[in-house]
Amino acid sequence: MRTRHFLEITDLTIDELVAVLDASDAPRESVLAGKGVAMIFEKPSARTRNASEMAVVHLGGHPAYISQAEVDFDGRESVEDVTRTLQGYYSVIAARVFDHRVLERMTTVANVPIVNLLSDVAHPVQALADLKTIRDHVGPIDDCQIAWIGDFSNVARSLALGALMLGGQIVFCCPPGYGPTSTDLDQLRLVGGDGSVSTNDRRLEAVAGADVVTTDAWYSMGQEKEKETRSRAFEGFRVDAALMAAAKPAARFLHCLPAHREQEVTSEVLDSPASLIWPQAHNRLHTFRGLLRWLHDTGSIA
Repeated sequence: MRTRHFLEITDLTIDELVAVLDASDAPRESVLAGKGVAMIFEKPSARTRNASEMAVVHLGGHPAYISQAEVDFDGRESVEDVTRTLQGYYSVIAARVFDHRVLERMTTVANVPIVNLLSDVAHPVQALADLKTIRDHVGPIDDCQIAWIGDFSNVARSLALGALMLGGQIVFCCPPGYGPTSTDLDQLRLVGGDGSVSTNDRRLEAVAGADVVTTDAWYSMGQEKEKETRSRAFEGFRVDAALMAAAKPAARFLHCLPAHREQEVTSEVLDSPASLIWPQAHNRLHTFRGLLRWLHDTGSIA
């Protein structure tokens, strides 16, 4: 069987996505006993590192944290040569990178699965956790309407792809210049599911009928120089109690974290009964375990 890589949600079929989410609830088994998972971090992390390491431990494997200073992509060695070296030691290589093209280059020489722990283009392991959280606490995705408020980020793109594959509806409400382009929307509509995607620049209209309201930081690592510009552009796009009240009465709130309290979201919403941010964060562990279990069961992990 060919080696499977996971750079974006669409590297799975619809049935495979469901299988990964189902595997997240499966009993722990030591299917990775005697095997290692390399985890390369160009960007620091809290949830990604801890969730991923413990997921490997749950499956009986050995996680190895590797900093950028240790591998020095295209410094001491090329991306390809680092990959060739590590695949001789590890059964999976996962990486959190600034540039998505690094992951794509890794796949050209890899004979073990390459897993995207975050790039500038996609955050598929976060999307898995988001989808599981919605399934667990809201209901079937195909009955769910999701309102995304703020930046059309890597997190937004991956969540939208996964939700659309599973038949969900997603509405983007973004400041001018920070939303999905017509090309982005066309690509989202090509995923093959029964879902729908739309945009609405009026916040209250965007969340009307929403089962889930979600957002992300207005600026992320690598965008610090844009902080002031983005903060001005995103004024009026904060998720607050008034916005949540315009959604369905039982609507829930998601945020991938870390959250800048009182910026993209108020503490009142983050700490409210509607908030699912802690189950969502903890599902990073369960869904990464499910992904590894699925990769093992499909024969990609030798």
